[in-house]
This record gives sequence, C-alpha cells and structure tokens, in this order.
Amino acid sequence: MSRPPLNSPFLLGFDEIERALDRVARTASDGYPPYNIERLPRSESAPERLRITLAVAGFTRDQLDVSLEENQLVIRGRQTEERERAFLHRGIAARQFQRAFLLAEGMQVLGADLVNGLLSIDLARPEPERVIKKIDIAARD
Repeated sequence: MSRPPLNSPFLLGFDEIERALDRVARTASDGYPPYNIERLPRSESAPERLRITLAVAGFTRDQLDVSLEENQLVIRGRQTEERERAFLHRGIAARQFQRAFLLAEGMQVLGADLVNGLLSIDLARPEPERVIKKIDIAARD
C-alpha cells in the first residue's frame, strides 16, 4: 500500500515526519517478537503512560538490550548457540531480533521490566503545552 507524500503547500517542514513514516513502513513487516501496546490511565501518583510488552520467552536479562537512539526505542535480543548440548529434536532455535519503535518528540522512557518471558517498557506521554506567540508586524514605508 503506497502512502501519498506530504507535499501540500500547507504542510511546511514535515519532511522529517515523511522520512519517519517511510522508516516505520519498512520495519513493520517483521513479526518477531510479538508485542502489545497499551495505554495505562493516569493515576494519582503517575501520569498517563504507554506500555510496550514484548514476548521474549527464552531470553535472559543479559541477552536483551533496550536503548534509546535519537527518537527510536530499540530492543535487541541475542541468543548464542550452545555447542555442548546434543539435541535429539530441536524445535526452539536460538534467535536474534531487533524491534524499533519511533517515539514522538519528548516521550520519556520510564523503565523496563522482564517477568515470566514478557519484557515491558513504560513510556510517559508528555503533557502538551499550549504555546501562543505574538508575532510583531514591522512597518516598512
């Protein structure tokens, strides 16, 4: 499915968003590991948050890496082959993966947690600021 370019004369300075949409479209086809994204409501002690949960069964904490690279949250998993084990049947392969999520400007990563094969990463949604700026009009006579 192709997406129309953001070339309207009313959309000025959106070329970075167009590049981001292209980048997301290229990486969206990979289905491993499966993940959920949920919205956690605001509470008295915490702002509204987003939680990304990835199914990473078989990975230990040391085999996972979560990093923020510019505006991308990148999760990598690396398993190595265990050569000293002799399998009669091998249905679970040692895998590697990389999953990236493009974050809006100002999103904050609060932390990551690995429980029962599920890696959860909490993000804080920034409170939008309403900015009104008066622009002076110069008189040139």
